[in-house]
Formats: sequence, C-alpha cells, structure tokens
Amino acid sequence: MTQTTQHLAHLNVLISGASVAGPALALNLARYGARVTVVEKAPALRGGGFAVDFRGHVHRTVLTAMGIRDDVHAHQTHMGRQIVVDADGTPRVDLPAEMMSGDVEILRGDLSRIMYERTKDTVEYVFGDSVATLTQNDGGVDVTFEHGAPRRFDLVVGADGLHSLTRRLVFGDESRYLRFLDHYVAGFALPNHLGLERTGRVYSEPGRAIALGHSGGDPDRAGALLVFRSERLAYDRRDTAAQKKILAERFAGMGWEAPAVLTALENTEDLYFDAIAQIHVDRLVEGRVALLGDAGYGATMGGMGTGAAIVGAYVLAGELALAGGDHRTAFAEYEARIRPFAKGCQKISGNAGPFFAPATERGIRNRDRMYRLLASRPLARFFKRLTEKAATDIRLREYPGCGR
Repeated sequence: MTQTTQHLAHLNVLISGASVAGPALALNLARYGARVTVVEKAPALRGGGFAVDFRGHVHRTVLTAMGIRDDVHAHQTHMGRQIVVDADGTPRVDLPAEMMSGDVEILRGDLSRIMYERTKDTVEYVFGDSVATLTQNDGGVDVTFEHGAPRRFDLVVGADGLHSLTRRLVFGDESRYLRFLDHYVAGFALPNHLGLERTGRVYSEPGRAIALGHSGGDPDRAGALLVFRSERLAYDRRDTAAQKKILAERFAGMGWEAPAVLTALENTEDLYFDAIAQIHVDRLVEGRVALLGDAGYGATMGGMGTGAAIVGAYVLAGELALAGGDHRTAFAEYEARIRPFAKGCQKISGNAGPFFAPATERGIRNRDRMYRLLASRPLARFFKRLTEKAATDIRLREYPGCGR
C-alpha cells in the first residue's frame, strides 16, 4: 500500500482479536482513513508462537501492498532443512527448507509485532478486555465489553481465532462449525539440548510424533511440537495442568528425545494445546459483522492459515474502500472472493496430522518413501508448484491507493 487515503474516514470499525488477522485488517483499514479499535483479551500483544510462512506471488503481492514485505524478510527465521529421524537420531528423510518453510518464514509473534508497530499510533488497541454482547440494528452495532464501557460501531470483524467468541455470539455455537481432524497438537519452548541451529528433527511412532526445531533467536532455546492421534477429548481449554497430564500420558514410553521433552513440559509456562481442526461456516458475514482468518476459515495446522488471513484482511479492507464503506456491497464481494480461496487452502491441511503421526509403522514407512521421492531434485520443483497452488488461487483486484 503506497499511500494513505481517506476513502473510509467516516467508518468506525471494531476488530476482535490482535494475533495476526486483527492487526492485518487494522493496518489496511487505517491506510484508508478508517477509525479502528482492536480489542484483545490477552493483557498484551502475544509473542512467540509457531513459525508461519508465505509462498507464491499472491502472498508476495499482498505483503508488498501492505508495506511490510521488507520487514517480514528482515525478521525471517532462515529455517534450514528438517530431518526425519529414527529413535537413535539416525536420519531417515532430509526435507529441504522450501518444502516446509515456503518462500519466507517468520515467527507468528514477530509478524504480529511488525503490524502492531505500524498501527499503534493510528489504531486504538484495548488489551485485557473482550466483547460481551453484540446487538445489530440499521445504524450500527452496539457492543458491550467484559470490562470497558459500551460503545457503538459501524462494523464489527471477528478476527479472534479458531474458538472465536464473535462467531459464537453472532453465528452460533462452535460445535456447528468446528470439524475435528482426529489429532491434537501441542507446542512449547524448551532448552535446545540438541544444539540445533535453524534446523529441525522429527521423530514418529504410530499415532504420535515429536518435532524439535530452532528457528533463530536465542541459541539456547528450541521449540517442541507434539502431535498425537486421538478420539475427541473433553478437557478445559484454560486448565494447563490437565493438558500437561494428557500429553504426559499420551507420550509415555516414547523413544528418541521424548523423556527430555516431557521433563521440559512439566515446567513450561507457554504451552499451546488444541485439536487439529478446521472451521467451516455457512457464511462469513451477517449484517454488519464479518469473520476474518481462523474465525471464519481456520485450520489448526497446514492450511496456510496465516497467509489466508493476510490475504483476507487485504481483500476485506480493499472491498470496503472500493464500495466507499457500503458494507453490504463490500461484504458480499469479500465473501465471494475469499470463501473459495480459503476452502482451497483448507483442503491441504487435512494431511497435517497424518504427516507427523501416521497411524501405523507401515504408514510411517510409506510417508518416508513419499517425501524422500518428493525431496529429490527431479520432483522438487513440481512439489513447490503443488504447495503454492492453493496459496495463489485467487485473482486480486486493484484497490484504491495500492500499488503492485
């Protein structure tokens, strides 16, 4: 985006969520002159998190138009090859960086901070609060908050993740839209006892897997990713101790570095734990409320969710600018353009669980053979094009004030 315009100076927008999709939309809307408020239940901007990647010309175009492409590259992880290993650490498959990390990879927390720093002086951020109720009428949306005073906005956008409160308040209970994919995933930081440097290791046993990686930053810290196959579990998403117990039970007796990982798990304070799942909504808009990113088309792993969120934010803001703030026209165009694109991205995410944790020993061997073949030079370019197909399957329109 090359310059600030005033196409939306009359528009007052509330965004729920300050992870990636929220700040991305805030950045785009603020460049069009909109008055934007972002509310986030966390007490501050969240740091760390998994690495996310961008790939293909659509992602490059959007990052450039938003003015953050150089910053993203400046903070990239430079992640190298990732190696599938046996229980004794012997390499089984060597996965080139471009297979796992796209054109450029960055930590989610770094990406959020880049967009926050670009918008903090023009966008109102309210941390430590969340939406309590939403009431729509012809003139706007009346919003009450858990802590702050009630306010009125022209539009509200739910960018509050896979378990979106905005979606529940306006579109209905999560159970209607969340599709469980038979696996769970956990992640946390731990000591880099393998001495990894911008590389990763993956070890699988039937139905469970552990990946350890170092994506830059502190050389003494690494990241652990745990994936296991399971029936649907009942647990409290706020009860970290219960989640640790589930993981300790599921990974008990596992080989390779599992004992060290489980020891680190006991003391971690930054555990992420969730089902590998997708969100499939009937529609992305309802009146003056729209869903963006994981709230509307999330996939826990492998669905290029961050790329889809960034593209979605760019399109939503651009359509509002083209329509002069007419949300009916803009929301309809946003839905028509993003829904098929997001569904294409979601299609590839169904393999994330089975990739890390095939159900049988035979499945592990078959996976290794397939990726050994795909990593070979004759098929490397083909695989790259294949992974970029979903990420580039949208035709971007020219929006006001945006250069290519």
